[in-house]
Amino acid sequence: MKIEQDTQSFFAKDRSYEPCDETVLSLIQEEEVRQSTTINLIASENYTHPIIQKITGSALTNKYAEGYPGKRYYSGCAIIDQIELLAQKRCNALFNAEHSNVQPHAGSQANMAVFLGLLQPGNTIMGMNLRDGGHLTHGHAVNFSGTYYKSIQYTVNPETELLDYAAIEKLAHQCKPQLIIAGASAYSRIIDYERFAAIAKEVDAFFLADIAHIAGLIATQLHPNPLPFADVVTSTTHKTLRGPRGGFILSKQQYAQDIDKAIMPGMQGGPFLHAIAAKATAFHLAASDSFHNYQEQVISNAQIMAQEFKNYNYRIVSDGTDNHLFIVDLRSKHITGKHAEHTLEKVGITVSRSCIPFDPERPWITSGIRIGTPAISTRGMKEAEVKNIVYFIHEALMHYDNDHKLSTIRHAVKKLCQQFPIY
Repeated sequence: MKIEQDTQSFFAKDRSYEPCDETVLSLIQEEEVRQSTTINLIASENYTHPIIQKITGSALTNKYAEGYPGKRYYSGCAIIDQIELLAQKRCNALFNAEHSNVQPHAGSQANMAVFLGLLQPGNTIMGMNLRDGGHLTHGHAVNFSGTYYKSIQYTVNPETELLDYAAIEKLAHQCKPQLIIAGASAYSRIIDYERFAAIAKEVDAFFLADIAHIAGLIATQLHPNPLPFADVVTSTTHKTLRGPRGGFILSKQQYAQDIDKAIMPGMQGGPFLHAIAAKATAFHLAASDSFHNYQEQVISNAQIMAQEFKNYNYRIVSDGTDNHLFIVDLRSKHITGKHAEHTLEKVGITVSRSCIPFDPERPWITSGIRIGTPAISTRGMKEAEVKNIVYFIHEALMHYDNDHKLSTIRHAVKKLCQQFPIY
C-alpha cells in the first residue's frame, strides 16, 4: 500500500530512528495471549471494541489542543473541535445531561476536578468507606481527597450490608459536609440517588454521583440515572461502558464553567484527542440495542454466578447483586482474598481481592474477592459457562496446594477460552 511505502520512506530518512521495538511488541503479544487464554473476572476491566483500539492508536495522538472547542491555545484544531463536540453531544444524549466534559484522563481526575471546581481545600466531604465498597477518591486518607479535604466516611448497615440512608442522613446533619458522594467500586446493590440528593439538600451540600462502575447499566436504563438529582456526575469510559480508558464529567449547566475551568487550566494540559475520539465512538455504540442486550447479560451472569457460589456454601455480601459485580466472603473456606487471588491466577482466572464490610483482615490481605462479569459477557459467555467458571473457582480454592489438580483446571480454562475468543 502507498501509505506503508510512505511510512517506510519516512523512517528511512533517519536511520538513527528505530521504527520497530521488538521488545515491546513481544511483550504486547504475550499480553494478548494472556488475555485470550484466561478468564477475566475483574469488575473494572473489559474488552473494548476493535475500532476503539484503532482510534486510540490513530494520528489524533499527534495533536496538541489545550483549551476547548473554539478556544484553543494551538492552531490546526478545526477537525479536533468537531471530534470533541461530537463526543460531548453523544455523551449528553446518552445520559440526558445538560453539560459534559470529555477531557478527564481518568475517573480519578474527573473526581479531582469536581473537588477543585466546587470546593475549597479544608472543606468537609462525605463518601463511602473504602472497606465497605467505596473508592480511594471518595475521601480515603492516603488519597488527595482525604489529604486536602476533611473526610467523613459513611458505612453500610452491619446487618444487611446495604447503604443505611437513615444513618447517612444523621451523619450528614452532624458533620455538615460541603460535598456528599454517592458511588462505589465494590457495592452490588441499586443506589437511591434521589434519597442522597434529599440528604445533600438538607445540609446545603453539593451532591456528586460517581458512576464509574455502572455507567453502562445507567446508559441502558438498567440502573437508575442520577442526572435528575445530582449536581455533578463523574465516570470512567471503560468498565461496563466498554470504551477506551478515560473519564468524563456530567453536570447541571450552572456548574459547567466551574468544572471546565477545573479541568483546564486547573489541573490538566492538553487533552488526549485520540481518547476523546474513542469516547465518542463508545457513546455511539452504547446507544445501540445490542449494547442494551449485552448489559442485560452482564447482570444476568452476575446474578447466576452469585447464586452458584451460594450453592457451594459461600456467603455473598448483601446476599446478592443488582449490577455487574458481587463480593464473595471466603472466611468459611478458611482462605484469604490475597491467597485466593494468587491461587486463581495459577489456573488462568483473574479476580481482585476485596474487603468485606467491617473486614477483620488487613486491607492488602482481605477476607473476600470481587467478581465482575463485564469481560466474560463481552466474550459471549452465558449461564452454562458462568456456572462452569464458579466450579473452576471452587475446585481451585479447595485444592490450592494440589499442583496436578490446578494444572487440570488450567487446561479446562484454556479450552473454555478457545470456545469464546475475545475478537
